[in-house]
Amino acid sequence: MQDFLFYVKLGWEHIISWDALDHQLFILVLVAVYFYKDWQKILILITAFTVGHSVTLALSVLDVFRLPSDLVETLIPITILLTAVDNILFRKNQKKLMRINYALALVFGLIHGMGFANLARMTMASEQNIALPLLGFNIGLELGQIAVVLIIMGVLYLLSTFLKFNQKYWIIGVSIVAILLSLQMILERI
Repeated sequence: MQDFLFYVKLGWEHIISWDALDHQLFILVLVAVYFYKDWQKILILITAFTVGHSVTLALSVLDVFRLPSDLVETLIPITILLTAVDNILFRKNQKKLMRINYALALVFGLIHGMGFANLARMTMASEQNIALPLLGFNIGLELGQIAVVLIIMGVLYLLSTFLKFNQKYWIIGVSIVAILLSLQMILERI
């Protein structure tokens, strides 16, 4: 049980730590198009991201699939950039944008999963069976993502309730900030 909790904590820290700004930023642009009353849709979206993340992580730990870490570290901010641009381009068609974001969460989750794969491969290499470590990691990852979403939705709630902030400006503002930060990350990683 102690090993399982170690991996839950590892998954949690993968999303919550200061080093996880790229993952947090991706979650922010993914959920920016939702309102706090859409919590069920957001949970499905975050779970789609976790599924994509988990598939790639498992394949990488099992050494079935591997990409150079420099390439992966550059692809991660590109996923943020593309999601943010998508938010701006489709902001007037909320339903279509939400459907697109489900696909982006799953597909881009595959890329984000590779970002943690090298560390996971080294950490889980001594394990006889990787099922329990992967389950623990993914539970921690999901809990961390839910915590990030709760913070984001809390900020949105405060802005919309007390400052009467329009969600349209939230989507555009968050997406512009994400575009700028992701461009900076891409340039730093090239």
